[in-house]
Amino acid sequence: MRSAAFLALYACGALGCDGDAMVAASMPHVAAYDPLARARAFDGVVVNAEAAIPPVCYTKTGNASNPCYVCHTVSRSPYGRDDVELQQRYSFSEAAQTNHWQNLFIDRQPAIKAISDAEILAYVRQDNYGLLMHTLADVPDYPGWVPDLDLAAGFDAGGFAQDKSGWRALRYLPFPGTFWPTNGSADDVFIRLPAPFRSDDHGEPSIAVYRINLAILEAAMTTESRDDIEREIEPVDERLAGFDLDADGELRADTDRLRALPAHFVGGASDVLVERWVMPAGVELMHSVRYLDPEAQSGAARRMKELRYMRKVERLDLWAALRAHENEVAEKAEGNAPVYRGNAFVGLRNSFGWQLQAFIEDEKGRLRLQTEEEHRACMGCHGGIGVTIDSTFSFARKLPGARGFAVQDLRQMIDPSGEALTYFKRVGAADELRANDEMRARFFQGGTVDEAEVRRAAPGGDRDLRWLLYPSRSRALALNKSYRTLVREQRFERGRDAPLAPPQNVHQRIKPGGTELAAAIVYADASLLPRWGDVGAR
Repeated sequence: MRSAAFLALYACGALGCDGDAMVAASMPHVAAYDPLARARAFDGVVVNAEAAIPPVCYTKTGNASNPCYVCHTVSRSPYGRDDVELQQRYSFSEAAQTNHWQNLFIDRQPAIKAISDAEILAYVRQDNYGLLMHTLADVPDYPGWVPDLDLAAGFDAGGFAQDKSGWRALRYLPFPGTFWPTNGSADDVFIRLPAPFRSDDHGEPSIAVYRINLAILEAAMTTESRDDIEREIEPVDERLAGFDLDADGELRADTDRLRALPAHFVGGASDVLVERWVMPAGVELMHSVRYLDPEAQSGAARRMKELRYMRKVERLDLWAALRAHENEVAEKAEGNAPVYRGNAFVGLRNSFGWQLQAFIEDEKGRLRLQTEEEHRACMGCHGGIGVTIDSTFSFARKLPGARGFAVQDLRQMIDPSGEALTYFKRVGAADELRANDEMRARFFQGGTVDEAEVRRAAPGGDRDLRWLLYPSRSRALALNKSYRTLVREQRFERGRDAPLAPPQNVHQRIKPGGTELAAAIVYADASLLPRWGDVGAR
């Protein structure tokens, strides 16, 4: 028996109608806050089976702009794959050839003008995370992830959650393009290793052991070479590890370099193998996507647009990873849409052992569980694309050592190897769709990148990434307002991008074949791993 929601959406998909009234009619009236209501109403409903393909993959590259290189590159992870060829080729199933992300093409200017600056600032400064956390904790028979990080309690000087939950904040270089705040959102990431990694040999909680295991994982995940390791880490006690981490011939109480990886983690996790570019089973990542607050020191607002969660539920051996890639290639060759294990209530599992679950705002701004189809939007980037390291982004981009354990903040963070300038030059803009007019006016005078100005946020310059990548106050508020109108509509199956004007450089429909990019501007040198050296922050 199909639900009313399914029948309404199916009819709209088949007939090409808007369907807003049908969707509204299919939703039960919920007076009280129920973060599971929409996921329940749309249980099993998937109209766009290719929702894992993000909007930026429909970019009109022409023969000169190549934003594709940052994702599709030579893999450094055993769970990734070399996919440089996707810079020149649309490898889409027939269903994916139609751009389902129709929210891109809505002119939101009238709705933006109807929202005052005071109204949007008041809105983004409200907390919607605490309500979700406390509400979900009281929901019976809910099998999914319940957030347990008390953000209001804050973090200590080492980035550890004050609530003793084991979560630790990360400070990282933002990924180029969409995730730059100039394009609409701020974010932060937190990591937690399983309890054995936070315990000593006797099973007692130990922050000192936890620091060592995080340092080992940092070195394993963030160094380019398989053979030569040189990573700044926070000072740790090698004597507890029983291993000469800095390879200087003695065990020190405060070593801050890691040049040799032990075969296993330490303490309660001493039976867990250390693997290059592979996260251990049980590791958790929590990622919030936030509105912008130009008057906040970090630029991030309190209100979350989304709350995302990943947990490594199983470790795959190399054979299983290779097999997963073969299956994906076979699916595409046969024109089949991807199939994922799980559902909205437990999350979806990718082919490499990660379970993903996420929440998004309801029409009143409260966080709700995403529907099964909305969850699919997480799966394309957190899969086997070339750039990711074990399906993840942020931890590999962490600032080295102790300075990388803090709540995300672009102030005093610099671009260590000119990654932003490279992006500007290869894309010809600061975003994939080349629609960010403010950045074009700042850094592309006469159509050419002002390299000297961009380098002010690089080593030797006088500026930081907050200056380079944060929008003006007026743009930040306009982006907030635009996204707020999208939230009110609750049509995220049409996309969660709310540009200030409909972009021109995006396909409504893809014709099978090439992307128009010439071989001369295809790049195989993109890496998730910044070349920090001894820089990264002032």
